[in-house]
Order: sequence, then C-alpha cells, then structure tokens
Amino acid sequence: MKLLILGATGPTGHHVVDLAIAAGDTVTVLARRPEALEDLADQVNVVAGDATSHKDVAEAMIGQDVVVSALGRSTSVRADDLFTRAAAAVIGAAKEQGVSRLVWLSSFGVGDTYRSASTVQKIMYRTFLRNIYANKELSEQAIRSSGLDWTLVYPTALTKDPAKGGYLVGERLPMKGNPTISRADVADFLHKAAHSAQWIHRDAVITD
Repeated sequence: MKLLILGATGPTGHHVVDLAIAAGDTVTVLARRPEALEDLADQVNVVAGDATSHKDVAEAMIGQDVVVSALGRSTSVRADDLFTRAAAAVIGAAKEQGVSRLVWLSSFGVGDTYRSASTVQKIMYRTFLRNIYANKELSEQAIRSSGLDWTLVYPTALTKDPAKGGYLVGERLPMKGNPTISRADVADFLHKAAHSAQWIHRDAVITD
C-alpha cells in the first residue's frame, strides 16, 4: 500500500513510519524538516513541504492510496490554526488527486467524545487544552463533511511508554480518572486503520 504520512517527524508519526516500513508499505512523508528523517532516506520518499499548504500536500499525495495524519502541537497548548489549515489542505488535495482514504489523529475530549470524559478529563479540556481542542473540532467538522472515507482517531493522554500491543478501541468508551495510551500503540492503530475499511466514517476512541 502507498501511504502518505503527515507529522512523520513527531513522536507518534515516527512510530507510524516505522510500522509502515516494517509492513512493506511504500511510504511518502511530507516534512518541513526533511533532515529529521535522514536515517530513513533510503526507505521512504521524503517530500519537503508544509502540511498546511495545498500545493505541498497535493504534490506529496500524487499516486497515494491512503493519507495518515499524525499532526500535533507537541507540548504547546495553542493550535495556531494548524489543524483547520491542514484539514483544508488535505481535503482540497485529496479531491484534486483522487485520494479518498484519510486516517486523522485527534485527541479524546474533542467534539462529541467530550460527553464521555471523566470529571478530571473535562477540567483539563476546558482549561489547558481549550484552544487546541476548539481548533481540532473545527478541522474535524470539515473532514466529516468532505466526502472522503475518513476515520477520526481519539486517543486518551499520550505517553512515551513501549507498545503494549493490546488496547481498547470503540466508538465510545467509559472513562475514569485520566487514562493513558502509548504513542506506539496509537501508531499501531493508525497503521491498521489505514489498511482496513472497518473504521471508515467512524470515530475510534482508543485507550489502555
């Protein structure tokens, strides 16, 4: 399968790249800092560009089967419109290039998933993460109405722990306290979803 991975230089995206290479996928990454992927230069096609640029995304999307977005703001709590601008670029480029499948990483607590959040989670989402979650929700509204074969993925709090290989997945999951999931396990689900029709037009909440 030919995969275009956005956010490949980030901690979750890098895991997706590793899994895709191991699976024998043909991998293209769009990165503002191609030098961060020098160690994989002989295994992936690196396109220099910005995920918020329609032109750059469209160029990287030529001939792809699936787009996997693992874009994030690292430790920042401000979105700076990253997700809405990236969603607009991806949707426009996908229609231009005839690519229909999109797997998009979000965060638990965005949109309707907020209803299922625990009290502890809701406090965090309403305060520290308010700005970034608002921008994510707007981006996902655009994705849902795009006509693409989307899957929106909502992990709980992310950790740097090794992959457990076993985690909970559902359109809705009960929450207590502040549950977590490793970035490695999130990447595992993103990669599996890209290869399956099971989660098309569905929200996937994932947690340990």
